[in-house]
Amino acid sequence: MNKSSKVTKIESFVKERREGDYQLTIDEKELLSEIQLRVDKGNLDNISRTKSYANYYKRHNEIRWSLLASMVSRNAGWNMTDLEGEWYPKFLTKKERNVLFQTYERANWLIFADAYPQLLVYEHSKRLGRPLFHLLRMFSVSRFIETEWEYYWIYGEGNRLIKAQIINEQNIIQKPVIEHPFYKKNVFQRYFYNLQDFLHFSSVLFPTMDGRLFGFSVHKFTKLDERIDLGKKLASLLFHKDYYDLFLRFTVTVEHTGSRFDYERYLSERRFRNTPFLRTTYPIIKHDRSRGHDWYRGKRKARWFEDVELGKQYEISKWYLKKQKQIQAGILIEELLKNKG
Repeated sequence: MNKSSKVTKIESFVKERREGDYQLTIDEKELLSEIQLRVDKGNLDNISRTKSYANYYKRHNEIRWSLLASMVSRNAGWNMTDLEGEWYPKFLTKKERNVLFQTYERANWLIFADAYPQLLVYEHSKRLGRPLFHLLRMFSVSRFIETEWEYYWIYGEGNRLIKAQIINEQNIIQKPVIEHPFYKKNVFQRYFYNLQDFLHFSSVLFPTMDGRLFGFSVHKFTKLDERIDLGKKLASLLFHKDYYDLFLRFTVTVEHTGSRFDYERYLSERRFRNTPFLRTTYPIIKHDRSRGHDWYRGKRKARWFEDVELGKQYEISKWYLKKQKQIQAGILIEELLKNKG
């Protein structure tokens, strides 16, 4: 039986199970309550999410997505505090900055609310020695990723699982954030977002303690396929045999505060803190999530599971410093013109 047939068989089994009338046992109900408490505790803010993912990876390093999620979550925190740092308030209004913060916060909250129950269900399955993935539907997790967890449990293909998790997380935020009328109007159709996208100012960074920066610029963020490809490239880079130990050392050594100074203090160019700590800047935001919606409609895009070329332009220290200077120069010019007017 080929891989496609195996997935189809497992998916049919998952579909039938979901459509059946399953009664939870007392032990399962208690486990669900415990998992939900841990999810709620971990999903308070960007700092708690980042730490939860990183600590999970320490316990279960075969689930590589958890380290990737922790690193990307660090980047989200840096983007958040940029908004209240030295530069962005010079040309973005308080309202505009608040909307951008809400966009980062909403997307990352949704991903954690969906992904962390999966991680905890796997943790308990591993502890008990039997799969508990039938419980995932109680957290409104997609049939797509439930199937992939079952597949991983049987065949142990870690490379396929991390791709599936990337695919799932990006689909999770597509309609509630990317295509939501509020965010579409107030973020993704605004001049600021389009300028950053056009000039490749935004980036996802993997820092090292020797002062180097690795990663990729973010382009066409509203395109689902582009984000999935970016996620796969980031995963390939993060677990690259030549750099993995460097990235891991940074993660376990450097406390995540949300400020870019977390890594900028290691750069060759002397830097001073110009973004604040996240927890002294933003309050805890309460969110709601509509239950019952499953983004998956039974059709898998084969290209989503294809490997992507890592390329050669992934050490971006010089590029990053140049872009930062361009952003700052542009902001100063904008501020000068505004004052003259």
